[in-house]
Amino acid sequence: MALGKNALVDLYRRRARRYDLSANLYYALGFREQAYRRHAVAALDLQPGNTVVELGCGTGLNFPLLQEQIGPNGDLVGVDLTDAMLTQARRRVEKYGWSNVSLVHSDARDYEFPRPTHGVIATFALTLVPAYESVIDRAYRALGSGGRLVVLDFKQPDDMPMWLVRLGVAITASFGVTLDLAERRPWLSMASRFEEFHCDDRFLGFVYVAVGVKH
Repeated sequence: MALGKNALVDLYRRRARRYDLSANLYYALGFREQAYRRHAVAALDLQPGNTVVELGCGTGLNFPLLQEQIGPNGDLVGVDLTDAMLTQARRRVEKYGWSNVSLVHSDARDYEFPRPTHGVIATFALTLVPAYESVIDRAYRALGSGGRLVVLDFKQPDDMPMWLVRLGVAITASFGVTLDLAERRPWLSMASRFEEFHCDDRFLGFVYVAVGVKH
């Protein structure tokens, strides 16, 4: 069964301090997380001075990549449901001396996007939000012409043996992944909402990068 809001908060409070280390352990399985994150950030096609919102920003692993795109004159807003994850993100911000980062403690479904927003990104987070369709719709409305929503997340691969799918779920269960989440398909909601859309699979189809462009 998919974890509820309170259970997710409890889970990520426990994992916050060791989140970065535990995420890197998956490289042993050939899971090139940093490469996937870099690809997702590049797909935002941001320019210096742009405003970007990261939903489910966690400890801020994407912040260095986003800063490369928007520069010191841009604005980066990190939104997360878990206070302990934001504490780690704040430490990262202070370590690098970024003065253009705002951290917001909020459920993604309740967050009010700034306007104009040039890009919105969610990595390994949006599928955990039951109201993901509402989040996608509100992100679309906040984006200006040419703005992009990019989602990097897990999914159930097509034509994959069920035993292998269950193994993938077991391996990622510590991040809140359950088999029920396969019923949530944010990329389909994006495809029906955005004028331009494309989606690429990674890691044998267990991971996807979906890009929606508003015209």
